[in-house]
Amino acid sequence: MVRKKMAVPVERVPVNVFKVFLASLTAFLILWFVPLLLGKYTDVTYPYIARKDIIYELVGLIGDAGKGIRWCPPISPYIEETVHLIDVEFDSLIEEELVKKYKIQPGGSWKPQECLSRYQVTIVVPYRNRSQQLRQFLTYMHPYLIRQQLDYRIVVVEQSNVTTFNRAKLFNIGFVESLKMATVDCFVFHDVDLLPQNDMNIYACTHHPRHMYSALDKFRYHLPYRNLFGGAIAVQRVHFSAVNGFANRYYGWGGEDDDFYSRIERKGLTIIRFDPQVALYVMLPHQSLPPSEDRFLHLNEGVSKSDDGLATLSYQLIEKKVLPLYTLILVSC
Repeated sequence: MVRKKMAVPVERVPVNVFKVFLASLTAFLILWFVPLLLGKYTDVTYPYIARKDIIYELVGLIGDAGKGIRWCPPISPYIEETVHLIDVEFDSLIEEELVKKYKIQPGGSWKPQECLSRYQVTIVVPYRNRSQQLRQFLTYMHPYLIRQQLDYRIVVVEQSNVTTFNRAKLFNIGFVESLKMATVDCFVFHDVDLLPQNDMNIYACTHHPRHMYSALDKFRYHLPYRNLFGGAIAVQRVHFSAVNGFANRYYGWGGEDDDFYSRIERKGLTIIRFDPQVALYVMLPHQSLPPSEDRFLHLNEGVSKSDDGLATLSYQLIEKKVLPLYTLILVSC
């Protein structure tokens, strides 16, 4: 007898819209955020200097090695090779506490006493009306720089409220006025709202101009475009002089960094960045200003007006003051 195969009715399972949405969202988050956590960036072709290839050595002539003081090691024994998780709302320390705890010298300077630092640097910070961020910056950066055994000074260049803010010109002024205080071979031009997250990102100059960050939380730890050269840069004195510094014509926000990148390129210099896991930064919250309407016009004029810079710098020095945590240069420009 032949058995007939019975057709088994299949019950149609209703689609759970919520589960489908949740699965899609999960897949999106995995595809989006996991690459960020693993260090994948927008421009994956950019030739970052890998962590294993970063060589820490002396660049330029510094200090007086004839006093019998030994050199500090290339990598300070006090640094913490971990990524610091920074609470952007952290409280700044009281000025007196910082000075006492870290033995910071007047004018925001410090150098190790037990050895001769291999890295001497002036950090120039343009500033106006951001007192909370400045306090946070000083609270965080002094211990950070001290752990690296740097010979450093923090110079804050404040622009008076008479004219529109000119970040590029303040960098030029900080460079010129700092050299009146001491001959320094290395400058870091640094915004007040950026904080580094890895101690291995040594605040010293390399043989080539260096963009200090390769990954910034504001850009979801991406590098938006490879010509980016703003926020924090380390440049040797000879290179900054060779390109005539920043252009002075950029009043308002935007354009001056791209202009400076072009100047570096035209001189045949190469921009470098460290591995994104080393050159990692957080941006402190602040109110963004509208971009300057003239920035593209100025950029187009960049080649024909390359004489605009240190050679044409003019400003009025209102006050130069040695404060406990930094040297203040107040100007009208």
